[in-house]
Amino acid sequence: MLRSMIVRGAERIVASSGELCALDRAIGDGDHGTNMKRGLEAVLAKAEEIVALPTGEALGAIGKTLVMTVGGASGPLYGSFFLAAGAAIGRGRRLPEDLADIIAAGVEAVGARGRSTAGEKTMLDVLVPVLDTLRAEAGRPDVAARVRATARQSTERTAPMLATKGRAAYLGPRSVGHIDPGARSSCLIVEAICDIWEERQ
Repeated sequence: MLRSMIVRGAERIVASSGELCALDRAIGDGDHGTNMKRGLEAVLAKAEEIVALPTGEALGAIGKTLVMTVGGASGPLYGSFFLAAGAAIGRGRRLPEDLADIIAAGVEAVGARGRSTAGEKTMLDVLVPVLDTLRAEAGRPDVAARVRATARQSTERTAPMLATKGRAAYLGPRSVGHIDPGARSSCLIVEAICDIWEERQ
């Protein structure tokens, strides 16, 4: 299942790299899609090696690969998420019963690395609502569909936000009206994971 999620998530990002670059050109330097494509292709190339590891170590390996290959701000942020999620498993959290706690560790790490919170037009504006939905809807047979819907809706809600973090913050009011590219890439990964989750149920 982890291998399927890695492959689906990587393929989704690679296929959407043009879209992500277009979003980033509006409020950033235009390379988010290129950077994410490079990082996820590196993860994809190591997929068999990664999935042979215990789950916590596998997530950590994904994180390290992203830190080393994505570049820009996104590499450390995505890398921190997977490294922290893997560390949570290393501390005794288990899948699937502790999924929310594992995701929470990743979200906290992203906030600490970016010195940001939800509401500042970043990837956290998808990750935090996704975590909230996961906690609130845990145990429901349609939880994956609800998480996916939350990710999509939360991505759209970044458009009217004023960016106060990252390169987009320099635009001030001109950042309003554009979807945050980091939120969109987070949504793509969440969607891919939800798709596999549903297929395996």
